[in-house]
Amino acid sequence: MRKTSSLALGMVCMLLLGGCARSITSTPGDAPNLEKWTADVRARPAEPLPPLPVMQQFETFEYSAQGLRDPFSDAWVSDDGNNQLRPDPNRRKEPLEAFPLDSLDMVGTIGNGAAAVALVMGPDKVTYRVRPGVYMGQSDGRVTGVREDGIELIELVPDGAGGWLERPASLALDDR
Repeated sequence: MRKTSSLALGMVCMLLLGGCARSITSTPGDAPNLEKWTADVRARPAEPLPPLPVMQQFETFEYSAQGLRDPFSDAWVSDDGNNQLRPDPNRRKEPLEAFPLDSLDMVGTIGNGAAAVALVMGPDKVTYRVRPGVYMGQSDGRVTGVREDGIELIELVPDGAGGWLERPASLALDDR
């Protein structure tokens, strides 16, 4: 029985392989059909190409800064480089100098005129008393004046050339 089944299996494999061999080999009658099909495809007109996108026209701009200062020259830097403005490294830091100026809120004033004292709330939710001469903010800001609606300061900021510049700043009364 085993011999018969292996013989039958062998015959089936031979028939399958014989059918594949016949489909692989081409007959002389197939070549004219292939040539005709190729000629038909080549004779068809090509599909038109899509049109090119329209290029956007840009407005021209002429930069004319001949009369302005050259930002890359060193002409604006002072020759001596010593303008006597410097933060005092030996000065004891005050509590409000630990916070950026924009994180502080002025919440009110006590008194009026030259004796006015401003009330400033820090991010730590503590209210501090501020009068002229007190330092606040992280740029060595010295309070120069206290008004009912705000505080005036002078900050020391680096000028980029090794020196320091004074810059005015203010803190307005918070209306909340």
